Amino acid sequence: MIAFVLAITTLYFGRRIFIPFALALVFSFLLSPFVGLFEKIRFRRVPAVIAVLVVSLALMGLATWSLAGQMVAIMNQLPDFKDNLDEKIASLRGANTGGLSKATATIQELNKELSAQPKAAGQGRPSRPVQVQVTPPSSGFIQDLGALLGPLSGPAETTVIAIIFTVFMLVKREDLRNRALRLAGRGQLSVMTQALDDAGRRLSRYLVMQFLVNAGYGLAYGVALYLIGIPQALLWGLIAGLLRFVPYIGTFLGASMPVVLAIAVFPGWRQAGLAFGTFLVLELTVSNFVEPMLYGAHTGISSLAILVAAVFWATLWGPVGLILSTPLTVCLVVLGRYVPQLNFLEVLLGDEPVLPPEQLFYQRLVAGDEEEARTIALAYLKEHPVESFYESILVPALRLAEHDFHNNALDDETRRSILRSSADVIDDMDDQLALADSTHAGEHAYRNRNQCGVEGLTARVACLPARSGADELVITMLLQLLQYQGQYACRLKAQDLDEVLAQVSRQKPSVLCISCISPFATSSARSLCRHLKAAHPDLRIIVGFWGFDGGDAAASERLGQNCPSFVTASLSECLNQIRRLSVEPDAFEVAEKSKRLTAPSERLAGKP
Repeated sequence: MIAFVLAITTLYFGRRIFIPFALALVFSFLLSPFVGLFEKIRFRRVPAVIAVLVVSLALMGLATWSLAGQMVAIMNQLPDFKDNLDEKIASLRGANTGGLSKATATIQELNKELSAQPKAAGQGRPSRPVQVQVTPPSSGFIQDLGALLGPLSGPAETTVIAIIFTVFMLVKREDLRNRALRLAGRGQLSVMTQALDDAGRRLSRYLVMQFLVNAGYGLAYGVALYLIGIPQALLWGLIAGLLRFVPYIGTFLGASMPVVLAIAVFPGWRQAGLAFGTFLVLELTVSNFVEPMLYGAHTGISSLAILVAAVFWATLWGPVGLILSTPLTVCLVVLGRYVPQLNFLEVLLGDEPVLPPEQLFYQRLVAGDEEEARTIALAYLKEHPVESFYESILVPALRLAEHDFHNNALDDETRRSILRSSADVIDDMDDQLALADSTHAGEHAYRNRNQCGVEGLTARVACLPARSGADELVITMLLQLLQYQGQYACRLKAQDLDEVLAQVSRQKPSVLCISCISPFATSSARSLCRHLKAAHPDLRIIVGFWGFDGGDAAASERLGQNCPSFVTASLSECLNQIRRLSVEPDAFEVAEKSKRLTAPSERLAGKP
């Protein structure tokens, strides 16, 4: 907090230096691509910088001269618009004849009475003497010129200093970059290089694209105003394009001027309405389609952060701060991304999601907001398959729930609610899988996800949860994916060890998958694996430590060497191993084939 207050104080009291420096920094990022183009055509560095600056200043001077000339022409025409304005005002007054106008007139009369100066007792003159101000006569042309140019001395000084800084930054940009890297320290060369490259790329692209977009906006608006018939249309287009560099308020200021002029010039309201409608259409198109497509995703700043930054920098540095707010905030976001101590800047100002999708999904389940959790799931499924959703979103969310529950950060009722909501989401995935594989949807009718042996079939793949709860939900996911891939798989109940061994002996699967989502169920999974291998040596066992930190190698080490099973931390890898290990023919296909090979005499006799 002390550092923050000191930084703000330094920026405020040192604004006479920092404002030109910030302007020069922005100009150097904007002009460096053009300097690079001149260098590619065999210009040396200094002539290239001078050429770019001369061209830029000439264009700015030409635009300023044209702007001033047209403004003078409009000021000279203002007396011609007086009659039209009087008629508009009279028509507006005639429309305000209701109770609101009477109330307004009453309030104005009361205000006049209250603001009237009291008379002195027994006298008919005011109690306060009238102040007389003596204005000395003008002493000459030089003093008049100084009084006229006095308000412009501050902006002119800032402009000159900014131009000088820009020249040095463009000429010595590699030297400045190397000095910044040296200040960061030898151990931070990689981080600072990435930060400088990222900031330069973001700012250069943003500024160039913003310049082109605003220039195109001003040209389109000026042409539209010319077709409508607004006087000095190109002037208003130029002003609208320039004011778009000012966040938020600049756009509306640029649109209001031609609308007010249309009201003053034309007898009706048609031209003013057309000018305002043109502004709305153009602004909505550029803001919602052109800008996001060209540079909206490259600034890395959230819309709220842009607004807060505009208010902050405008309060600190005035109108110049308002113009520089977005580029300066981009630099802060880049610093927060690459400097760990300033990471809070990226969190507060950046546009990247603060929470990963799996944490956001879990947070919504904890809050009991199942609808938003489904919305997150559907948004992810638009670009990813169901298997990826399970592995990247739902399984990590269940793992977070188990971890919080065993650490007493989650009560039992909330845990049960999370499991119920997750089960509903898994059921909804049937429709997603059916849409993805509609040609085989009818063939899945015989599949079941219940206890093995319900349909009298011998499954080649059996799935066993290490514990009840979240592990059972992961088994449901596995069975759902396996069955829609054409494999008959079933679940074993999570009971005591003797009953599990008995179920395996009755079912005789060729592959058994043990699900272990909680790190606290490792001992249970290890015990199941050891006893199953001892009772059924030929049984191929896959143990899934879902989302285990460190991957497959760490999960295998956690399980131990006494259980020679395949261990994985990935749901997709588990499915691949099941497909690889289950090489026996499908039991359903064998049963169907045996029916087709039944003797014709038995079928004719009506025997089953």
